[in-house]
Order: sequence, then C-alpha cells, then structure tokens
Amino acid sequence: MKLLPTAIAGVFAAETKAFQDSRGAFARLFCESELAEAIDGRRIEQINHSRTAAVGAIRGLHFQQAPHAEMKMVRCLRGRVWDVALDLRKGSPTFLQWHAQELSAANALMLVIPEGCAHGFQVLEPDSELLYLHTASYTPSAEGGVRFDDPALNLPWPLPVTDVSERDRKHPLLHQNFQGIAV
Repeated sequence: MKLLPTAIAGVFAAETKAFQDSRGAFARLFCESELAEAIDGRRIEQINHSRTAAVGAIRGLHFQQAPHAEMKMVRCLRGRVWDVALDLRKGSPTFLQWHAQELSAANALMLVIPEGCAHGFQVLEPDSELLYLHTASYTPSAEGGVRFDDPALNLPWPLPVTDVSERDRKHPLLHQNFQGIAV
C-alpha cells in the first residue's frame, strides 16, 4: 500500500497493488503499519458495506460531530463511484474545498477521509459496492450532513442525479455564516 496525499490535509488516496496469477488475484485491503501516517494511532471500530443499484444515485454528504467524529476509509469492491471528501473543519486552510477520486474494483484505490470532512459519492456503474472502515461507531445523535447540490460547494457531479434519499435531500444548505465544525 502507498499513501498518496491530496490538496486537503489528512485526505489520502491509498494505492493497493493486487497480486495476480492463474488462480485470480490477492490484495491487502487494510494494513495498520502501511497506513500508519494516515491512521496516526486511531483504531477501526466499525466496518460497513453498502450496495447502490442505480447509476447516478448519490449518497451523502455525511459526517459525525465531535466527540463522535470519525475517520473513514472507503474502498469500492464492485463497480465504480465518484467519491468526495469535503473539508468542513473550522480553521482549516482548505475549509469548504473538496477532493474527488474515482474508486473502482479495478483501480483498487481507497480514500482516507479524516474527522471533520463530509463524505459522499455518486454511482458510475450499476450495483456498486463500497466497504467503509470507521474509527468511531455510528452515533445517530451526532450525525450531520451537507446537501449534495449546495450551490456554495459547486460540486460537479459527473452524471445527472437519478436517486437521492429523502434524508440526504433534507440536509441543510450551508449558510453564509457557517464557520465549520470543531473536531
């Protein structure tokens, strides 16, 4: 595994090399020592899996408030998605900037998203599946979200939006005085 920094501090793309032979392929999906720079002493507390059927569907943009803030490591196991990390950290030099990365089963990349960054994705291939590693357990009272179509973000989703949950449609727009979240 190799960590590739992005323009947003703490957001990394992790490159994974698969070993292939006549039987198929083998890849390491997580290695604490090789991801030490990103993990920085955190531990994985929860692992989730999602499958999203429709091309163009969007999930997100989600985050958890402190003291339940979490780092997420997201990998696409099947299909292809456009994955987004949005910096919401109060005082961050990249506040309200985002990084997008195509994740696919073929490219074997993993996006590392630190506390204080929201996460979302758009499905580019049908029945795409994601694996999420979280450094905190899901806490409903700490969940937050930002609308996927907030004009303040100007996110250029690559496809027309076909499906968004009612919950994600109801996330608030960022107001002019939004100063960020503390982590």
